Amino acid sequence: MSRTSIPVDSTTKERLDRLKRDNETWDEFLERITTTEEPIEAGAWSNEQADRAKASIRKSRENWR
Repeated sequence: MSRTSIPVDSTTKERLDRLKRDNETWDEFLERITTTEEPIEAGAWSNEQADRAKASIRKSRENWR
């Protein structure tokens, strides 16, 4: 695998440092922020949608037995 350096100014580097997680490499960080997939966000469902999903899961578990 080849390596590359990307020059950025100190302000940009500081902003990137704040976004980067402690447990990830710079390569993992850049891959994460440039991915085209939409992340799953906690709390994306309304309470009503979450309740319906829970009920559906319970029902499917009962029918499986």
